[in-house]
Amino acid sequence: MSTKTLIHQHGGDLDAIERKYGIPKEEILDFSGNINPLGFPETARKQLAENLQIISTYPDKNYTALRQAISKYTGADLEHIVVGNGSTELISTFIQTVNAKKSIIMGPAYSEYEREVTLCGGHFDYFPLEEKQDFQIDLNKLISVLTEDIGMFIACNPNNPTGSALTTDQLRQILAHCKKIGASVMIDETYIEFSDNLDEICAIPLAEEFDNLFVVRGTSKFFAAPGIRLGYGVSSNEAFRSRLKTNQNPWSVNSLAAFAGERIFSDTSFHRTTQTLISSERKKALQEFSTWKNIKAYPSSANFILLKLLTDKITAAELFEKLILKKMVIRDAASFAFLDETFLRFCILNPEDNAALLSELKKWVE
Repeated sequence: MSTKTLIHQHGGDLDAIERKYGIPKEEILDFSGNINPLGFPETARKQLAENLQIISTYPDKNYTALRQAISKYTGADLEHIVVGNGSTELISTFIQTVNAKKSIIMGPAYSEYEREVTLCGGHFDYFPLEEKQDFQIDLNKLISVLTEDIGMFIACNPNNPTGSALTTDQLRQILAHCKKIGASVMIDETYIEFSDNLDEICAIPLAEEFDNLFVVRGTSKFFAAPGIRLGYGVSSNEAFRSRLKTNQNPWSVNSLAAFAGERIFSDTSFHRTTQTLISSERKKALQEFSTWKNIKAYPSSANFILLKLLTDKITAAELFEKLILKKMVIRDAASFAFLDETFLRFCILNPEDNAALLSELKKWVE
């Protein structure tokens, strides 16, 4: 596998990096995967270990206890909640169910959106968040491109990789306009639990008001649980939820994932500790970058920060190579639409790890 392929993947492929560079993956600090540095909640881990016999039983077909836990965690109506085999399955199933001939995707964005739209035979255009505006939305411009031939609008909020976020008020205006033109809206809130202002940017309360909205979340990032493949979504559109369930494979969420989900959503101590850590380290990093002359850091509501190199003495790809030899993996962001070889992204880990990364970056950039 080429270096270019490695650095442009969805997070770091640590197995491939181990093979190419001969560095044991356990020794690599992964700043590319955007996963909570605290790891999977300890209380749920212990309970899972003590209850492995549940693998011998089918999960509840309706996932009632799991959806109740999600309802209490998010405030969403129990009847509006669906669950799936990771947020990726729900994203795919929603896009297939809507089956829009033409979609608008807010970009830069996760490549899975465009992939699924294309697999369904649909066409898409990106609505670009512009670097000169620090990747903040131009709402009037967006509304103007959401014309009556558009069947779906897709956005990640906070956005990956920019970290910028749409406010609930902006989302309401987008939803009202899309309702008027007959378009569905998918908001991917994969990173929203890391934000300092969740109540100001969350779309879930709008599901009661707008039946053209589908909000999707996962457990891979905030709960550091990509392996259990648990995602959930919220929509007040009964016809859509029915189609979603029809299109899904039965028992899409396995017994272990359902058991874990019933517990992680109620672990308020873990939630608070995570949010305190990420908020503190994000502010510290942004303050540090504000004193550098060769890097621009963009404000972020997520657990990662997008950087732009303001010097031509090194590229993001070259930085990837320098850092991997120090057993650190960052994300070269050049593969995202509208970004180039001057952009890189790193996620926030523990304080000592973040300090080590910034020290190395400063050495090569400043």
